[in-house]
Amino acid sequence: MLISSLTKNIMKRSLFFICALLILVGCEKEIPKHISDGTYIGTFQRQIVWIESDTAQITLTFNGNQWSGSGNIEKYPALCHGTYSISGDTIIFENECAWTAEFDWTLILAGKYLLTKTGNTVEFSRDYRSASSDTYIDKYTLIKSSDL
Repeated sequence: MLISSLTKNIMKRSLFFICALLILVGCEKEIPKHISDGTYIGTFQRQIVWIESDTAQITLTFNGNQWSGSGNIEKYPALCHGTYSISGDTIIFENECAWTAEFDWTLILAGKYLLTKTGNTVEFSRDYRSASSDTYIDKYTLIKSSDL
């Protein structure tokens, strides 16, 4: 009787552990190998540690390795058009537009960003935090318009 009760207890704990592990694995973010062609709608925010920052409504369109974009706040972020490539969990944007000098050029969508996908949401971000530089993160969160 004692052995049977002990066995049941071990089995219950094992089952609980397996279920918890499956839930955690099921919630992992994907690393997309490409971004499906189409129009994506979402937000951009430069998350600054010490102040509240604006959130821009943006639209990005992907077609092959080409992208184009626009937003509701001028040059926040600075979108235009160009090409992109993906390598592992990194998306690399090339911006093909000429820009004037009156704004912060780190707002131009160009260079390397960390890329993740969760469900139908695509996110890419660039972390500028370090001991010797600014303390902010640029974060783009997008959903394909056909999924809305």
